[in-house]
Amino acid sequence: MPGAHEHLYVVVYDIRDSRRWRRVFRLMKGFGDWVQLSVFQCRLTRVRHAELVQLLDNLILHGHDHVILMDMGPADAIAPRVISLGQSYEPPERGPVIL
Repeated sequence: MPGAHEHLYVVVYDIRDSRRWRRVFRLMKGFGDWVQLSVFQCRLTRVRHAELVQLLDNLILHGHDHVILMDMGPADAIAPRVISLGQSYEPPERGPVIL
């Protein structure tokens, strides 16, 4: 059942090497919605969150790269609001991210 016991995460990353960046980007596309360059929103269960953390941990180069996963809380309890400046913002199909 979608949404059951999922939390909304905002994942932001700074990967120094373009090859590693592309690997992380492809991985993230399998876990969430692309919001902006190096920013994804993901609705994850505990199991999917643990899987994502482990896969990212194995992809990045510690000491050079940086990944932040922000737990925004239960996904079904969030009423997202986005303020966008500059180019127009197109929210992901499953709803916008809270920043």
